[in-house]
Amino acid sequence: MILHSISGIFSRDLAIDLGTANTLVYMKGKGIVLNEPSVVAMKNGNGNGKKVLAVGKEAKLMLGRTPENITAIRPMMDGVIADFEVAEAMLGYFIRKAHARRRLVRPRTIIGVPSGITQVEKRAVLESAGSAGAREVHFIEEPMAAAIGAGLPISEPKGSMIVDIGGGTTEVAVLSLGGIVDSISLRVAGDKMDESIREYIKRKYRLVIGLSTAETVKTTIGNAYPDENLERIDVKGRDLTTGVPKALTIDSGEVREAISEQLNAISGTVLTILERIPPEFAADLLDKGIMLAGGGALLKNIDLFLRSVIKLPVNIAEDPMTAVAIGAGKALDDLKILSGLEK
Repeated sequence: MILHSISGIFSRDLAIDLGTANTLVYMKGKGIVLNEPSVVAMKNGNGNGKKVLAVGKEAKLMLGRTPENITAIRPMMDGVIADFEVAEAMLGYFIRKAHARRRLVRPRTIIGVPSGITQVEKRAVLESAGSAGAREVHFIEEPMAAAIGAGLPISEPKGSMIVDIGGGTTEVAVLSLGGIVDSISLRVAGDKMDESIREYIKRKYRLVIGLSTAETVKTTIGNAYPDENLERIDVKGRDLTTGVPKALTIDSGEVREAISEQLNAISGTVLTILERIPPEFAADLLDKGIMLAGGGALLKNIDLFLRSVIKLPVNIAEDPMTAVAIGAGKALDDLKILSGLEK
């Protein structure tokens, strides 16, 4: 299911949460050593192909602001590799950066992947990581890693539910006795919310904004469930009518309306899983509720929204952004976890 045999664990081994929006790297014995956007800026060479200009935070600043000879690319889409060459360059950079830029390091690596990943998509990750410098590449399904990172008792004979809302995918799974009982990988998550906010503002106000601006709107005033505070933010973009720059103010109620389709898709997926699991697991979840992880868990009041729909307790992991990387890292640190996950 998740991991092949691993013989020998070394301090330089890495666990990687290769996300659509951000990549996190966990180093055995050190914890999280890198957390950067999954973005690469490429410069077109004069007949010599493309050259990597920047990776991570520096590259993200270039999104939507590059001249013709520079392209800022996000090589991950919906949780899987969309651009093999760029993903390889990005992984190589992150692996070297995690090891203080030493080029001869070839670590063993565990990479978190969506539970719904195909064999073709898995092979792309395997080949990219291998070409980027990983000596061995193993996989752990993201909902399992997120559950471990969030501290759920996955080895017990009781049901635990994890909802991991990332940038490209939302992973919903029920786990028991060290395995996944049932799961759905939904390719609706933070990125789709950003796109919906951009389309909403374009449709309602005829103002074109970038995805980075839409993401800022979401993380600043986004609110999944109404409360007493109506927050506002100024948004700048290009007026579709006049073609000139323009600013306007939108509120959190409008943002909630813009992302309602994605919120309903996530809650609907949780309900689907609840309808499919055996009644014994339903009884467990009635007591313990569900756990939220991933960057999407930071959306204000998303726990209240899900609670209002699902009628179960909803908890948020202590550090939802790092749950997958930490869970995969614990598999590196603890041979008992590894042996329990092997199949």
